[in-house]
Amino acid sequence: MIKPRVDKLLDQTDSHYAAVIVAAKRARQINAYYHSLSEGAYGEYTPPMVETESGSNYLTISLEELAAGKIEYEYKS
Repeated sequence: MIKPRVDKLLDQTDSHYAAVIVAAKRARQINAYYHSLSEGAYGEYTPPMVETESGSNYLTISLEELAAGKIEYEYKS
């Protein structure tokens, strides 16, 4: 079963495409955060904004952040 559910993601975004793009970008930011911690750099990237059981799956963390309404996005014009 996919968690969080797709309908909860679509409540926060306007399309499947937007949910995928936003979650993928945030997953890369979370990856960079943990990578920078191992190098001793602090404060450059935002840490995960939700508590989750999947501590090492960055995409799942970003999807849970999106479902919780922690991520805001806008289209560039």
